[in-house]
Amino acid sequence: MIRKEEVFKIGVLNKPHGVKGEIGFTFTDDVFDRVDCDYLILLLDGILVPFFIEEYRFRSDNVALVKFEGVDTAERARRFSNVEVYFPSKYLEEEDGISSWNFFVGFQVEDIAHGNLGEITHVDDSTVNVLFVIERDGREILLPAHEEFIRGLDKKKKLLTVEIPDGLLED
Repeated sequence: MIRKEEVFKIGVLNKPHGVKGEIGFTFTDDVFDRVDCDYLILLLDGILVPFFIEEYRFRSDNVALVKFEGVDTAERARRFSNVEVYFPSKYLEEEDGISSWNFFVGFQVEDIAHGNLGEITHVDDSTVNVLFVIERDGREILLPAHEEFIRGLDKKKKLLTVEIPDGLLED
């Protein structure tokens, strides 16, 4: 069973393209093209399920057409519309690079002055300023995802150490 902390979100599937099972894939990270991994993980009914990629081709800078093994018709592909797509973190750890802020989902955030801030539950990249959404004691904290705030990273412990400016956490 694949656990949420073993993956990070890289996009969402769109509608089918054509009649042979291809489906549009809007991605925020092209790690599937840069790293040698022959599957993607789809979130189906709350369960993370791996699907092997038969082939893919790019339509634009952030959209690809993907053909998964065993998905051979538009009807089958339609079942995957609006499904979230994840990538296994272990392949990034081998690459030793971080290609997306989404990599940090599931990390605990610890500030040098304020201590543990909570866990990053998702990344809001809907605006120019990318934000970490951190769950702390039942409420959300929004923290700008800026490299200059990061003071340490422990991938094994999934711990991100930051130093945030005074006043940013005050209610």
